[in-house]
Amino acid sequence: MKLGISITNYSWPGGPSALANHVVDLARLVDDAGIDTLWVADHLLQMDPNASIDEPMLEAYSTLAFIAGATRQVQLGTMVTWAPIRPPALLIKTVTTLDVLSGGRAWLGVGIGYRGDEAAMTGLPFEPTPERFSRLEELLQLAAHLWDGNRTPFEGPHHHLEQPINEPPPIIRPGVLIGGMGEQGTLPLVARYADACNLFDIPDNGATLRRKLDVLARACEDAGRDPDEIEVTLSTRLGDGETTTQLTDRAADLADHGVDHLVFVTTGPWQNGGDIDVLLDAAEPLHTIAPGGAPPTGRSSP
Repeated sequence: MKLGISITNYSWPGGPSALANHVVDLARLVDDAGIDTLWVADHLLQMDPNASIDEPMLEAYSTLAFIAGATRQVQLGTMVTWAPIRPPALLIKTVTTLDVLSGGRAWLGVGIGYRGDEAAMTGLPFEPTPERFSRLEELLQLAAHLWDGNRTPFEGPHHHLEQPINEPPPIIRPGVLIGGMGEQGTLPLVARYADACNLFDIPDNGATLRRKLDVLARACEDAGRDPDEIEVTLSTRLGDGETTTQLTDRAADLADHGVDHLVFVTTGPWQNGGDIDVLLDAAEPLHTIAPGGAPPTGRSSP
């Protein structure tokens, strides 16, 4: 089982001048602990439902680049980028640059976006849902085109690239993660284009998770793809008072349902002495959980 954390809130004490140190300290902490992934939210405004809209929010890719320079092994991505708000070639170049400068640690985490209110407040585009899906699919097709090294012209429904050159290429081709659980649009795109999906931990004893994974399996069958090729990430929170042992038991149960990777969010900013300490302690035992929920017989690896 892989382990990640997502930064959704930057309301640390000390104001803007202290933010850089808080971000670096957290990034180095998780990097040194062997946590697999570090994700940041991609918003211009603070969209955490447990926070005020005028609390601090940092731009996602500037933050990831800053974190890349302070870490050595943790993989980096957005959870997730609102795909239609950036020209696709620009977004792909941004992720490629992050990959090159981080030594091959970048993910392309994308979705169609869902905050029409944020778009209205900031002047960002928010097309009707079918067009946002069309633009997301075009982005995924162009990413494959460029990362395959294909320099032939690209013709999509919204963009034409006469000479799509992407130099330097990524050191390690970035994984593509698609966030969302829509059964008609999102999960079929996962089956056709993604290396990973991101689902949400709904407190219903796994009923929603099982249904979504069944839908994804059928979509993979339609696409002629093995669903085991897709890494299932689940965004979740620690329960009140949840211990490392309890978390490990929960992770084993989730692995039995098909989850490969837990990504944790927390209320407010990550703080020493809180949830982060439980996750740091859990990194090693979680890495021993194999698919199906059983610990492996040999040496574990992240």
